Amino acid sequence: MPLNAYPVRTSIAVSDIRRAVAFYEGRLGLEPVQSGPSAHIPDGSRVYASGGGPALNVYQSATAGRTAATLATWYVDDLDHVVDELAAAGVAMVRYEQFEHDAKGITARAGGGRIAWFQDPDGNTFALEADA
Repeated sequence: MPLNAYPVRTSIAVSDIRRAVAFYEGRLGLEPVQSGPSAHIPDGSRVYASGGGPALNVYQSATAGRTAATLATWYVDDLDHVVDELAAAGVAMVRYEQFEHDAKGITARAGGGRIAWFQDPDGNTFALEADA
């Protein structure tokens, strides 16, 4: 059963779907392709498109924001431009003590390139990466 033959989608737990919709649609500019229930919560989930297909499932759950790990990464061509656009939309980049960040919150990526992190209102962490 080779899983590489099937699409994969990242699922993100949030504590309040309305607040999450405001962030993912309003600040990140993601477009929903589907909405539906989450467990027993009517209209408690959204599927967002990114990169040409469904990529991110956001659903209301009591387990929201319980990991410090990066949950998903967007690979972008112009990291400075994307960070600037997100900052203009009110998204702050996260800075970690162990890394040196530039004024925008961007740091060198292990193995080359650059990376920046941000969080949703529940503290779920996402990354933006570029090869240059």
